[in-house]
Amino acid sequence: MRLAELSERSGVAAATIKYYLREGLLPPGERVTATQADYGTAHLQRLKLVRALIQVGRVPVAAAKEVLAALEDDSLDHHSRLGVAVEALPNAPEPSSGDPYAQAARASVDALIDGLGWQYGGSDPEGSSGAYLTLLAAVTALARLGYPCGTEELAPYAAAATQMAVTDLDLVERYATPAEQVEAAVALTVLYEPVLLSLRRLAQAQESARRFVRP
Repeated sequence: MRLAELSERSGVAAATIKYYLREGLLPPGERVTATQADYGTAHLQRLKLVRALIQVGRVPVAAAKEVLAALEDDSLDHHSRLGVAVEALPNAPEPSSGDPYAQAARASVDALIDGLGWQYGGSDPEGSSGAYLTLLAAVTALARLGYPCGTEELAPYAAAATQMAVTDLDLVERYATPAEQVEAAVALTVLYEPVLLSLRRLAQAQESARRFVRP
């Protein structure tokens, strides 16, 4: 297919596709003339992944390039490829190490992770994961405002997250190829977070009514 058809079938503007080509996010098509090239289904699939990263996940172009490079790196296992993709998503910055609330939050979060036996994505001397830092920032804010956020309070949320992770990976594994699974891991992580938030709020309303509304 030519560029115009690739744009129509992918839903990505031709100008955006040209930008992705210039930035190396999309491999060049097969040249047929000095000004025209043919593109195939592999380009359609790559466009879906790039769009999931940049448009859905709001991943910077430089980080998107790293994800695409990891996808093509045969030395990486599938777990590492999925990790690179999800880790590229925006996260909160690390709280100041000198902040006493951040120190208390780190103690609670590390105790929680150690108690669960989680070995991936937590605190690491060589660089903590983005999810860990976002959790740390959130617990720091809770601690600063005086809300309960110790290991005891966090544990039920971690238990629910453990089950959700199983559901997430079950959805990802529905896709056949590694490229499709990486795309799904990014898109589903981003798009299902508002679903989870909304379901939590609906459940809160139901539980509040059960507790406080008189028959």
